[in-house]
Amino acid sequence: MAYAYDDQNIFAKILRGEIPNDTVLETGHCLAFRDIAPQAPDHVLVIPKGAYVTYDHFATEASDAEILDFARTVGRICDMLGVSPGDGGAGYRIIANTGANGVQDVPHLHVHILGGRVLGRMLPKAG
Repeated sequence: MAYAYDDQNIFAKILRGEIPNDTVLETGHCLAFRDIAPQAPDHVLVIPKGAYVTYDHFATEASDAEILDFARTVGRICDMLGVSPGDGGAGYRIIANTGANGVQDVPHLHVHILGGRVLGRMLPKAG
């Protein structure tokens, strides 16, 4: 697989400190911050610091340390938001929009963690 990374995308600029963000958590390999146009009471984006375009790009090319840190950061954010059902929360949704059909707006891997309200069905049932 060959992915071309655009280092001028908004998340690359955020990582370089060129654009401010509302940081929730920063680790050695990830940055988590509040979405500027939240779609739920809790809406946090988690991005790797590496130049990865999509989840499959990240999963196949990132180091084990990057992958572990990303997964653990998502878990820590869910805990921090209080949305994890294992800790008494009411649940959450994780979304990673990918490519044209997935309506990916920023060509840098990011997952949305959404919670704080009932989110409805993700897609309508096939009919």
